Amino acid sequence: MFNRENSYSNTPAIVATTSFFPSVYGWMTAGLGLTALTALLTLSSESMLQLIFGNKLVFYGLMFGELGLVIALSAAINRISAATATLMFLLYSALNGVTFASIFLVYTQSSIASTFFVAAGTFAGMSIYGMATKRDLTGWGSFLFMGLIGVIIASLVNIFLQSAMITWVVSYIGVFVFVGLTAYDTQKLKRISQNGFADGESRQKATILGALTLYLDFINLFLMLLRVMGSRR
Repeated sequence: MFNRENSYSNTPAIVATTSFFPSVYGWMTAGLGLTALTALLTLSSESMLQLIFGNKLVFYGLMFGELGLVIALSAAINRISAATATLMFLLYSALNGVTFASIFLVYTQSSIASTFFVAAGTFAGMSIYGMATKRDLTGWGSFLFMGLIGVIIASLVNIFLQSAMITWVVSYIGVFVFVGLTAYDTQKLKRISQNGFADGESRQKATILGALTLYLDFINLFLMLLRVMGSRR
């Protein structure tokens, strides 16, 4: 994924690991903060709410725009600059906040807050596990990927079926998938950092892509838990 042709001794690898992850979590937190801020700004504007949620074309256009940004950032990470990658990540986080405002229209604030803390605790626990475990989690990858594809397909189908049972099943499966992905992705990022980076530019790109990966794990874990735990208005 990244240019890591240079060889590194064990000591630089340890330094890379300890300095890499604070940057990853820092950018992930910045993305989550921007998402929350954008969601609150959207909620405070009646015209914005009407524009986005009163017109399905606009809403789904934003959703596909977010998906396109994630795909573009992941696919072009080796061709674009670190600054461009950072801007794309922040733009995605902001756009996600616009559509994220919808959960405040559906669920009570108290259930959103309690679910957030549960998601944060679960994410932190699984990320620490992925960082500390000696067990190789590579084998989880194909299993979790199949589960993720199943969740996506079932969710798309349920847009038309509107089945409460499918929503319930997908939500529980989704929780397990993103809990597993949090540990798996954390360990994968740990290995990337241990291999070292060709230069500061490569390191910053890896940081942003890592922040995006963990951001997506957390956001989707939160949404799946909210479907299970959230109290509707």
